[in-house]
Amino acid sequence: MIISLFPTALGLMDGETVAIIGPETSATAHVVSQIADEIHIPMLSFGATDPTLSSLQYPFFVRTTQNDLFQMAAIAEIIDYYGWRDVTAIYVDDDHGRNGIAALGDKLAERRCRISHKAPISPSLSRENIRNELKTANSEESRIFVLLAHADWGLEVFRVAQDIGMTGSGYVWLVTDWLASTFDTNSSISPEAIGGVQGAITLRMHTPDSQQKTKFVSGWSKLITRDKMVNGTGLNTYGLYAYDTVWLLAYGIDAFFKQGGNISFSQDPKVTEQHRGKLKVDEVRIFNGGDLLLHIILQVNTTGVAGPIKFDSDRNLIHPAYEVMNVNGKGFKRIGYWSNYSGLSVVPPETLYTKPPNRSSLSQELESVIWPGQTKQKPRGWVFPENGRQLRIAVPNHVIYHELVSVKGADSFSGYCIDVFTAALSSLPYAVPYKLHAFGDGINKPKISELLQLIEAGVSIKKKKKKIYSFNLTEKAAIFLSEPLSILFYLGL
Repeated sequence: MIISLFPTALGLMDGETVAIIGPETSATAHVVSQIADEIHIPMLSFGATDPTLSSLQYPFFVRTTQNDLFQMAAIAEIIDYYGWRDVTAIYVDDDHGRNGIAALGDKLAERRCRISHKAPISPSLSRENIRNELKTANSEESRIFVLLAHADWGLEVFRVAQDIGMTGSGYVWLVTDWLASTFDTNSSISPEAIGGVQGAITLRMHTPDSQQKTKFVSGWSKLITRDKMVNGTGLNTYGLYAYDTVWLLAYGIDAFFKQGGNISFSQDPKVTEQHRGKLKVDEVRIFNGGDLLLHIILQVNTTGVAGPIKFDSDRNLIHPAYEVMNVNGKGFKRIGYWSNYSGLSVVPPETLYTKPPNRSSLSQELESVIWPGQTKQKPRGWVFPENGRQLRIAVPNHVIYHELVSVKGADSFSGYCIDVFTAALSSLPYAVPYKLHAFGDGINKPKISELLQLIEAGVSIKKKKKKIYSFNLTEKAAIFLSEPLSILFYLGL
């Protein structure tokens, strides 16, 4: 008997189960894997991508889809390819989301990049809560957003982001493969939802083209047409891996019997006593052939509709690869591929497997992208944060040389030095927030030495007390110091 539903798995611990197909989610897989280990039955999951689901912790867990560790490596490589360094991570606040973002952080660190801000969002949060989280994220410096979410929850994030102006020019959205899977599965996504994700970059698990795949996709399309199935029954890459998973288990069971295996179970009083109370089972029966069946499954070497079915030493499918997609118009434009073998390329990875691996920066390539705001110019990736520090500019309040520097009021300054300064800032490709402060009483010539002494004294005090101070320079003017390492300019003579 083969089962795939989590509640059934609990109920059949005292039955005659030899393998489990599923579950579809990583969160459930963590729980079911513990049960599979106890009763020695292989669990084959085509949907559990959490990188912490390892064979070391769960010996009977077999991942028949791609490991999110590779997806995070692909995202990190894309970020490095475009020269960005800081990103904001927006993710579903569960084990899958947290573990995925932790893996992303490790992969970014390998490339001297980092997650500068994390925005964990519970799937049960209201639209207003999502809005508040996004506004907080938007007040930070980074404009590179990585979104790891579930389908419905992720689209809601985009709807809120569009409402508050976070999907326009200057923003970058890098989205995990849930977005491509959603588009592939459901052809009736509203125009508003499609409009909100314009310019985003997402990933799709790469499945090589083959006659076997073409025949299966064609058969699925005919089935949908014949049975008049409703929207939501489209075929995505997880569907291909699910189909291959069934065949993988069939190959394994066939080889199991050919090698003399038999279906028999034994009781383990210790395991039964451990689970009787919380699982309401009278006895737990262990599959005696579980180790042999697991070994046979891991030795299968064939080709399915999703590509090669073969596992490496870490029990990951060989040749992990993704398509890099750019949301454009009503669908996607493929701008390249990522593989663990050759990195980013504009040719399918399988064409490179016969060549020596080349991960040099010169070999990395993607096609042009239409970014949010319908622009082809690569976004800078950062702005001065709304909660960031301004440059404090000290302007001498002179009695003479008003044609160079003139203080006309608390916030009114003019003169040649002021014009040169503002002209220089306007020529920069990014904004520099600053505040001009008058220094001097307008009667006596202000001394730079006095200003420097006050700055030095202010920094030393702050290092001791870790507070922000203001220093009265004269009765009419004050200069304000922010955190240590703030820059204070003296503008003028």
